[in-house]
Amino acid sequence: MGQPVATGAEPVTPTVGKAMLNKYARAFFTRVLTPFAAFLIRRGVSPDTVTLLGTAGVVAGALVFYPMGEFFWGTVVITLFVFSDLVDGNMARQLGRTSRWGAFLDSTLDRVADGAIFGGFALWYAGDGNDNVLCAVSIFCLASGQVVSYTKARGESIGLPVAVNGLVERAERLVISLVAAGLAGLHKFGVPGIQYLLPVALWIVAVGSLVTLVQRVVTVRRESAEAEAAAAAQESENASQGSEAAK
Repeated sequence: MGQPVATGAEPVTPTVGKAMLNKYARAFFTRVLTPFAAFLIRRGVSPDTVTLLGTAGVVAGALVFYPMGEFFWGTVVITLFVFSDLVDGNMARQLGRTSRWGAFLDSTLDRVADGAIFGGFALWYAGDGNDNVLCAVSIFCLASGQVVSYTKARGESIGLPVAVNGLVERAERLVISLVAAGLAGLHKFGVPGIQYLLPVALWIVAVGSLVTLVQRVVTVRRESAEAEAAAAAQESENASQGSEAAK
């Protein structure tokens, strides 16, 4: 869930805020998790194993606790296993591996974990939560998150950089949803009114995901037109040079 791999696509330049957050958060968690990652390596545990176990934990936490309305404990369990996303990448770096298989497995299981989280919300609102609108919003968050990821992957697969910073990408979707769910779960501990944080968060994620999807589609359309124009210009130039050489 965090294993590095070389890629031919150009990296997207992050915004200043995201860059600073990523820089300091990565440095902090690297210091904290490196000894644990080294311990797992000494015990013969592979990064792929950590990825699989982490995903299984997230799925279990989301689909066992959330449909019962246990948002606090579900979020605690999910958060603990989400850290595997950092551990497996740390292990891969310590081992000096850049595995295409690891990157593929990581990205695929990320989608499974995301689907389980929003699926858990949908099951709650379809059941004891008794709110069809929020059930639909949760399903939209699930589906739009998958499509947002697909647009970038598909754009890169046809040779485009998809150089855009979306309004609400995967990290933002998870942070907003999990923080809101964890706090909303405090309602069962007697904190009044806090349960409304989760519906608000789901609407924010839904709207943000829609905006991000539009941003990526527009970017791919623009980059595609630019690439085709450049290819046509190059073809015209080659034809011109061939014509000059034939004279």
